[in-house]
Amino acid sequence: MHCQWKGCRVRGGGRMECSWKTVLLLVCASLGVQYTAIRTLRDSLSGPCQGAYRCQSRHLRDSRWRTSCDDSWLPMASPRKHILLFATTRSGSSFTGQLLNQHPGVFYVFEPLYHVQQAFTNSSSRLRRTLDRRALLGAYRDLLLNLYTCELHFMENYIRPEPQDHITSSFFRRSSSHALCSPPVCSDGVVAAASDPPDETWCPKKCGALNLTLAYMSCLSRGHVAVKTVRVPEVGDLRTLTEDPRLDLKIVHLVRDPRAILASRMMAFSDQFRAWKIWNATGRQPRYVDLSQITSTCKDMAASVETGLQRPAWLRGRYLLVRYEDLAFNPKDKASEIYKFAGLEMEDRVRTWIAKNTNSNASSPSEWNYRYSTTRDSRVTAESWRLRLGFDIVRTVQNLCNDTLALLGYKQVRSVAELKNLSQSLVEHRTFQPVT
Repeated sequence: MHCQWKGCRVRGGGRMECSWKTVLLLVCASLGVQYTAIRTLRDSLSGPCQGAYRCQSRHLRDSRWRTSCDDSWLPMASPRKHILLFATTRSGSSFTGQLLNQHPGVFYVFEPLYHVQQAFTNSSSRLRRTLDRRALLGAYRDLLLNLYTCELHFMENYIRPEPQDHITSSFFRRSSSHALCSPPVCSDGVVAAASDPPDETWCPKKCGALNLTLAYMSCLSRGHVAVKTVRVPEVGDLRTLTEDPRLDLKIVHLVRDPRAILASRMMAFSDQFRAWKIWNATGRQPRYVDLSQITSTCKDMAASVETGLQRPAWLRGRYLLVRYEDLAFNPKDKASEIYKFAGLEMEDRVRTWIAKNTNSNASSPSEWNYRYSTTRDSRVTAESWRLRLGFDIVRTVQNLCNDTLALLGYKQVRSVAELKNLSQSLVEHRTFQPVT
């Protein structure tokens, strides 16, 4: 094994000094090097390297923090967990992500790949024509890798308008992350009041623009990093990350009944699903209704599940399939399963959050109107789509997604009466074990 020690100097007495980045992101030519070995090597280094790791980073130019460096800013002694909540749009991922966000040791980022997609979409038409799916996925993976190693400054390549002095007001859904709305990123004493509505306004108003340098420090101070994304099509697209020796990646694959996904998208994205809403209201299918989106959703979902069920070596110990309906019906048990898989300890504050956010009657209309609300009576909402979708639409989705429904244990309905009878669940009992 040959390792490149860039940025390190040998001082008198053979003592080595190096930057924290050199130690943390040791560049090794051999892919056989394990993540734990890199941590052990880094942790065994003497004081000068550790001191540089804490205080001499090129990012720590703010004098307020340069004098505050101490052992509290080092990552926790336990191995850092890298968790990816892998889902599709309107599958319950906002709620599930908040389960991870409640852990005090987790640095949680909501949908950072949004910025990559926007940057690619807004590029010149000539550039867009030269970009293919592989290039976009490569950019996604690069950003995820940098986030998992706390390099939040890497996001500046995609955030628009471009941050100035590492400060931005355009970080997508910053309010969804406790870490980005609490010290050191936000001033002491600034927390969300329990009565605050679940919107995107309180954190930017009370904390100001996001300082990515302080966010980087917050990431280092927490033991684990969790990212939620709905923009990676298939789990196979993540293989290079699972095999990267710098990471200990755990993929929580969240799935949901495609009929429920469609019903949720129709509510959340009215303009994009106008034809579907007309169809649902009139019972007549418009000629211009686009069936391709739900078809591709089912195709990608099934492909990922089939990959997981095949238990390839690169997913062993790294993949857990979770149906949103199971989480909604048994939130405490499924949350415990997710935490155990991720290697996290279930904290009391997480249990408290679950109790508060899965038994609400959602009496406030604003909560239901808010696109990313996570407060609800989870048992009721899991199959409430059956009261909102017309039978003709349901039958069409069943025909398009027949294999996916069968694969995941979702029963089909054959009549309006069967559709509307909520006393009979359409979710079969299934047990999905982690890939080992």
